[in-house]
Amino acid sequence: MYLRPLKSISSSAASSSLARPSSRLFLTPYKHLGFTRRFHPSFAKDAIKPFLLADIGEGITECEVIQWFVEPGSTVAEFDKICEVQSDKASVEISSRYAGKVLKLHHGLNDIAKVGAPLVDIETEDDEEEQEAPQPETPPPAVSEPPLHGKEQPADRPKSSASATVLATPAVRKLAKEKGIEISSVTGSGKDGRILKEDILAFGSETETPDSIHLSDSVATPQSLSMVQKAMFKSMTQSLSIPQLGYKDDIEIDATTKYRAELNKHINAHPDRYPFTKMTYLPIFVKCLSIALRHYPIMNAKLSGDVHDVNSIQITYRPSHNIGIAMDTPQGLIVPNVKNVQDKTIFDIAAEIHRLQELGKRNAIPVSDMKGGTITLSNIGTIGGTYANPVIVSSELAIVALGKMQKLPRFDSNDNIVAKQVMPVSWSADHRIIDGATIARFGNHWKNLIENPALLASEMR
Repeated sequence: MYLRPLKSISSSAASSSLARPSSRLFLTPYKHLGFTRRFHPSFAKDAIKPFLLADIGEGITECEVIQWFVEPGSTVAEFDKICEVQSDKASVEISSRYAGKVLKLHHGLNDIAKVGAPLVDIETEDDEEEQEAPQPETPPPAVSEPPLHGKEQPADRPKSSASATVLATPAVRKLAKEKGIEISSVTGSGKDGRILKEDILAFGSETETPDSIHLSDSVATPQSLSMVQKAMFKSMTQSLSIPQLGYKDDIEIDATTKYRAELNKHINAHPDRYPFTKMTYLPIFVKCLSIALRHYPIMNAKLSGDVHDVNSIQITYRPSHNIGIAMDTPQGLIVPNVKNVQDKTIFDIAAEIHRLQELGKRNAIPVSDMKGGTITLSNIGTIGGTYANPVIVSSELAIVALGKMQKLPRFDSNDNIVAKQVMPVSWSADHRIIDGATIARFGNHWKNLIENPALLASEMR
């Protein structure tokens, strides 16, 4: 009844010489006998859309904002980077789903953002042809003044635009914050100018007075856990509820050293074929581990069910050998995994480990590389030490730690003392399922492959 006259009014008003092409046309709602409806013609209408932190999987509920790529007043296109967040598993760059103007940042650097909560407010253009929305019977409120885009409120600003462009891990930023150091004033000694922990400590020692040094030594300031430390706390607390069986052994790697030398000759002869410049021992150990898993699939299995009801417990034998590699990165210990090792050559494994290590240096390992591990290998020998007591991941049944390789005296078959390259290894297994005989046999099969790399060819498929 009222639709045709209103559309005529809209059309005549839009065609009036008083209406400017760049102006927006607003019509007062037509009200009659309690009927209220808002109409407007097809002019672009600005809409402020809060951009929410989406669920990035793995049960993650919060992330730390470690870098902003925008600031209030910035213009973004769809799929432009908004920020980088650090979860307890990996860092993720968040891209915009909208094109428009950034009005507000809801978090500063190192703030914790909850999944499902707004990250930024973006002003976009709403191009819908016609919108209808029921209005209350009371008169509409007066139109408020539009926000002044040229001046943002102090709460809307990031903590420091200069700090946002500094290359530094969350732990380093936190250290700088605790010491009251503006991180943008520190010169980084890392790759591409990345600021390291040592740079912060050195900068702080230059600016500290004897009084401040005395004060810092006498007052202990509690610190919150980083996202990586929180992940380790939760994971290890859960893992230590599992009874774990330890098993230790020594592996002679003289034959593996010669085998590795031959592989490196091949790499040097074909420098353009591989992304790495030399073969390390690790890819060989990983491939041998996968071959051993074929013979002992229980070591690659996982448990499910209610731990309080033994009748509900089930064993799932996983066909994929996704072998986790514990890595000491600038942000802490993380364990990405090499997927489907059973289908990869030693060169394929080496390329994948090289990729993960390069990403780890930049704190950029994606979540997908952290998921789905089936067994873990930790190479603590690169730092030092011989034997260890590694703690299994609760979703796995075993972990092995490699100790420092050493040249040690051993007896040969004629009882002569000879020098041998020896690597100590330390196993931990879920003793609810894995018994001592199983871990010993499995460990010996893996050891035999490493000590006799010629057998690798006979085991390849």
